[in-house]
Amino acid sequence: MGKGTSLVYCDHTDIGRRRSNNQDSKAVLPPSNAQQYRTRGWLFLVADGMGAHAAGEMASAIAADRVPLVYEKTAQRSPPLALRHSIEQVNGEINAKGEGTPEFKGMGTTCTVLALLPRGALVGHIGDSRAYRLRGRMIEQLTRDHSLVWELQSAGVQDAAATAPKNIITRSMGPHPRVEVDIEGPFPVEDADVFVLCSDGLSGQVADEEIGLLAAELEPRESAAALVGLTLIRGAPDNVTVIVARAGVEEISKTSPGDEPWPMSNQPTAQPQAAVLPWRMLGVAAVSLFIALLVSPWSDVPGREWVAATIGEKLMHPISVLASGGCVLVFLTTLLIACIGFLPAAPASVRVLMPGKQIGKGPYRSYDCTPSENLLEGIVTSIESAADGLAGLDREKTVGVLLSVRRHVAEHQFHEAVVAAAEAIKIYTKTVHHSRSGDTTRSRPAQP
Repeated sequence: MGKGTSLVYCDHTDIGRRRSNNQDSKAVLPPSNAQQYRTRGWLFLVADGMGAHAAGEMASAIAADRVPLVYEKTAQRSPPLALRHSIEQVNGEINAKGEGTPEFKGMGTTCTVLALLPRGALVGHIGDSRAYRLRGRMIEQLTRDHSLVWELQSAGVQDAAATAPKNIITRSMGPHPRVEVDIEGPFPVEDADVFVLCSDGLSGQVADEEIGLLAAELEPRESAAALVGLTLIRGAPDNVTVIVARAGVEEISKTSPGDEPWPMSNQPTAQPQAAVLPWRMLGVAAVSLFIALLVSPWSDVPGREWVAATIGEKLMHPISVLASGGCVLVFLTTLLIACIGFLPAAPASVRVLMPGKQIGKGPYRSYDCTPSENLLEGIVTSIESAADGLAGLDREKTVGVLLSVRRHVAEHQFHEAVVAAAEAIKIYTKTVHHSRSGDTTRSRPAQP
């Protein structure tokens, strides 16, 4: 069983080029020891807030702060159950905050969470932020966008999808007290698999194949910076956030038939009050039997002669028979109910996920990100366009680097071409950061 110590990651967020504040949030919860890795694994989260003023920023911050905390506190549950519970609980907290404060009413956030466990990669998801798995030359989208465009595409209405607004999402955390959470996986993990989580500020500007290319050819630190930088080069109309995590030999997923199944629903709570019913039925049975004996035609109850004289002996006998028969019937019925109630209850069924099985329908889409002249040319063209706005020395350095990119491509040295393209992106990114007032970029370096 792996210890989860060979994973390397880098997370990066940027305000973008057109926004006045950053409504994206991110979180990483690493395991502190092998036992924590076995029970809850690594946790990565990206959230993209929505709402006027500071509402979206607050919603995403609550998600990034609270979801990992609730997930960790409920680690005694199965990982898929703990992941679903943590997102649902925090959804309620965001909703309560919005409903209780007029300026925050209706605030919401996307939330995409990746839990990397010994059994594989598990994803919890709401909204249109994304989680990808990159293996070799193929990048797979593990989540589906909860967006109008995605729904139209899934319905086969391609013309409407092409013209539909890209910023309309159909599901998010916060606006409603309850929300449906997508749980996907666990997806098998192999050595050198790369996972990418990002907000739509990145996926809206950088093609899936380009994400896969940069994440495959560069270390997590360099690829995260290059992905954010390429978004800035292309205008970055939205906040942009990305987490790149590369698994190692310690994160290779292993399952065996002897592994414990994962419960997918809560254990039913005990209901001690249900035991009261059999005793009540037993009491009714006893009373019914007693009354049957009293009104029986063969009973010698005092006063029977007076009743017979009053209504007549001919009526007395059938009335006694009917009354006693009815009481006997009640006695037998309630006695049967009481006996059934005292039988041990059958154990309530709990849905489980067996080892090696998956939930959800992901991966939803896959793309070939094999390095090619066309794929790199799209990146180079974007950098060239942006370089026209650079100052003299930076522009000259960028042009020189791009010449080396094209030279490497011509010689089919694609790794070297990607490394050089990342260097050109870095030049442009530095100029953007220098032009800003204040610290608008927050990043965390790669972890060993």
